[in-house]
Amino acid sequence: EPAARKRRPKGHFAAGAGRAKRPRGGGRQLEAGMRGILITCNMNERKCVGEAYSLLGDGAGVKFSDHEERLSGSDREEDEDDVEAALKKEVGQIRASTEQKLRRFQSVESGANNVVFIRTQGIEPENLVHHILKDMHTTKKKKTRVILRMLPISGTCKAFMEDMKKYTETFFEPWFKAPNKGTFQIVYKARNNSHMSREEVIKELAGIVGSLNPENKVDLNNPQYTVVVEIIKTVCCLSVVRDYVLFRKYNLQEVVKSNKEDAQQNPSSLTEEQNSEVVKAETEEEEKRSKEVKEENK
Repeated sequence: EPAARKRRPKGHFAAGAGRAKRPRGGGRQLEAGMRGILITCNMNERKCVGEAYSLLGDGAGVKFSDHEERLSGSDREEDEDDVEAALKKEVGQIRASTEQKLRRFQSVESGANNVVFIRTQGIEPENLVHHILKDMHTTKKKKTRVILRMLPISGTCKAFMEDMKKYTETFFEPWFKAPNKGTFQIVYKARNNSHMSREEVIKELAGIVGSLNPENKVDLNNPQYTVVVEIIKTVCCLSVVRDYVLFRKYNLQEVVKSNKEDAQQNPSSLTEEQNSEVVKAETEEEEKRSKEVKEENK
């Protein structure tokens, strides 16, 4: 009888286990209709989210940070007469600014390991990520430890061929519909999805780009635009990005390396302009050495 009284209901342990496994992103899931930034990392997703918030906040800071700059001169003069009111106002502005940042960047469950999705609101993901990569490429300053790639996602739809075809007919228009045109490539990656065919997706999407303007041409070496297709479970994430080759496939670890390091590791991956810069630097160094030798022999 005592043993019988200690028995738990059948669903007790199952319910407890379900509560313990709280999904990343606080229960929010990546779904069709979202925009944001897809980030890959090396195992540490929590740290990746922290790095992402910091990096994205810095990149977009000029748009919504530093609440004090918003105070007009007349506001500051009025506040001087009432210190308590000024303090309350400042605290309120700090709270509002923090809430605004959190709304603009929100981590959601991506549906794949080592992949983080940061949902954005009121911000163009393409422009923000391009700005961050351009700065890192110019300064060669490493800003992250666990983030690998950072891909802007300007649109999402259901990962079924008919849905993707219908969605991209409109989505591609700003870049590829006449009179707009450009060279392009399509890069494809699927995670936790086995029903989509890479070859079929690329063929269909390339056909849509061609139908918008026959002057759009494929260029696999150094295209003006790269169509990024990232499929996770039943969601298709899409974007059209610039400087995909120059920015090392939007890899934050690789983009900070010098052109000479890039050339030594993978010479064929550089653009013609980058190759010429490397060759020029090496030629100048050789000429300098030869002059030094001639001066020594005099």
